[in-house]
Amino acid sequence: MKNLFRLTENNTNIQTEIVAGLTTFLTMVYIIVVNPAILSAAGVPFEQVFMATIISAVVGTLCMGFFANYPIAIAPGMGLNAYFASVVAAEGLLYQTVFGTVFVAGILFILLSLTTLRETLIKAIPSSLKYGITSGIGLFIAFNGLKMAGIVAPNEANIVGLGDLHQPMTLLTLIGLFITLILFVWNMKGALFIGMLITTIIAIFTGQLSFSEGYISTPPTPVFFDLDIAGVFSQSLYTIVFAFLLVTIFDTTGTMIGVAEQAGFMKNGNMPRAKAALLSDATATTVGSMFGTSPSTAYIESTSGVAAGGRTGLTSVIVALLFALSIFFTPIISAVANIPAITSPVLIIVGCFMMEGLAKINWKSFVEAFPAFAIILSMPLTSSIATGISIGFITYPLLKLVCGRGTEVHWLLYLFGVIFIIQMAFFPTH
Repeated sequence: MKNLFRLTENNTNIQTEIVAGLTTFLTMVYIIVVNPAILSAAGVPFEQVFMATIISAVVGTLCMGFFANYPIAIAPGMGLNAYFASVVAAEGLLYQTVFGTVFVAGILFILLSLTTLRETLIKAIPSSLKYGITSGIGLFIAFNGLKMAGIVAPNEANIVGLGDLHQPMTLLTLIGLFITLILFVWNMKGALFIGMLITTIIAIFTGQLSFSEGYISTPPTPVFFDLDIAGVFSQSLYTIVFAFLLVTIFDTTGTMIGVAEQAGFMKNGNMPRAKAALLSDATATTVGSMFGTSPSTAYIESTSGVAAGGRTGLTSVIVALLFALSIFFTPIISAVANIPAITSPVLIIVGCFMMEGLAKINWKSFVEAFPAFAIILSMPLTSSIATGISIGFITYPLLKLVCGRGTEVHWLLYLFGVIFIIQMAFFPTH
């Protein structure tokens, strides 16, 4: 094991890697509750999403551990799961068809990871659009969290307004949110998970949660290849495929670089074994779609394991093993996921984390700022990540062109801009 993961070379040991793996798992285990809760609301059977979430996390994280030898965990991404649910609801599509778009995006991600086109795409898209996309998704999922909890509700005069804060579920959400915020202020590791745990205990005592189905059970039978690939092409869902692909590429690449920098893996601005790391995520997305979940991504929570001393893929292997063990606790996770007050605070707080990039946008340059602003504004208001991306890719090259700075824009952006104009004009998403 020492030789397989190069423990000595990375100045670590088995005990340290186990502790780091446990730390990472505790900071991201919320996803096995939140992801099924979000996708089951879109009509996907809860147990199918639960097993798909764990399978994609185990497959991706094991690949990361054994082939890339990085302490980076992979699981279905926040934001993309909420977008998946909104596509099913807003478009009136079968969830199997939307899984088809995830599968196609996963295959494209695998192909891109084997070429230099991924690097070209990342370099071609300006930072303002990247930060705008991430921030827009942050507002999008935070807004979903507020709606799920009843903190905001439909309002005839203003579209949305303040909900009834006296409702037991809404009140419990606010309590859970403030408890979790306090844990973060105290820099407590695993604050999201511990906050969910405390809120769960409160829900039990207030009679809002019970485990009538028991605590441990035989793992549900996975559902394989419950997807409709033909529908992706017959219904021209190319924008949705592109949205899944683009966000996954940005999210994964940014997270991996962030974790690698913290762990000291970056060499001359490059990340060794980057291809293996990206293939791990692409594989998780593709496999996950075949079992029934939204795209996977590298988790920034992996930095907690790095802070605990994790330096090799053994940390990732420990995380994967812990995810695998969780399949025996379906009754507990199912009961908890049905309580919005337990999962909503996670969406709201993660949304806040995703706003960090706003500080890096040059707001004094209108041609840089407005496309980012348009993305951030349109994603939550249209409930569509794809629409936000389209608007950003149309307005950015257009503004650059009319102000005489068109040569600053990579030709790929002009191509995408034209494609998105055609898409929105003749094949609009609603």
